[in-house]
Amino acid sequence: TDIRLLARLKEVREPMAEAQVGSSAMPYKANPMRSERVTALARWLIAMAANPAQTAATQWLERSLDDSANRRMALPEAFLTADAILRIVHNLADGLVVFPAMVRRNLEAELPFMASEAILMEAVRRGGDRQAVHERLRVHARTAADEILRRGRDNPYLELVAADPAVPLGREALEALLDPARFTGRAAAQVREFLDGQVAPVLREAGELPEARDLDV
Repeated sequence: TDIRLLARLKEVREPMAEAQVGSSAMPYKANPMRSERVTALARWLIAMAANPAQTAATQWLERSLDDSANRRMALPEAFLTADAILRIVHNLADGLVVFPAMVRRNLEAELPFMASEAILMEAVRRGGDRQAVHERLRVHARTAADEILRRGRDNPYLELVAADPAVPLGREALEALLDPARFTGRAAAQVREFLDGQVAPVLREAGELPEARDLDV
């Protein structure tokens, strides 16, 4: 689902087969069909898990044949579905394309809003009244959002804040608060810990992985 959302923002794109049609109606589209298929199959697999559980919950004192008949269908279908999901995800991960320029563009559009708390804290540190500054930032955020949504403007939030005498920060001071690294917390360290502690041991045990197969989507 995350890949589908990021594809909509044009930050990533699934691998495209040479003759793959993105949309039967709109030739320019590149729908995230692999992710859509994985989502559908995962939903099917999750729902399937309830089947044997419900069967087990209604067994009598001794196991009857309704358990056997159910199991013969549920277990193979579950493994086949999981196998299909893994094959699609392998292909998707192997060919996923990331567009850093679009990531940067989207980030820059939202970053002024994300920096509101940092702006508030710095304004208070410089002697501003917290409640008064908070209210001015709220008003400017609403105004900026309205300009973006109704008029299609670039985000004017910093411009509005810099011009407000109730906020003791000039444009240069505001720009200094917009370093994206200020807002990532431990994300980079957590990713590294997960890769080293969880992913790397599995890859070492698995050995050389097979090449991802092309999919006819």
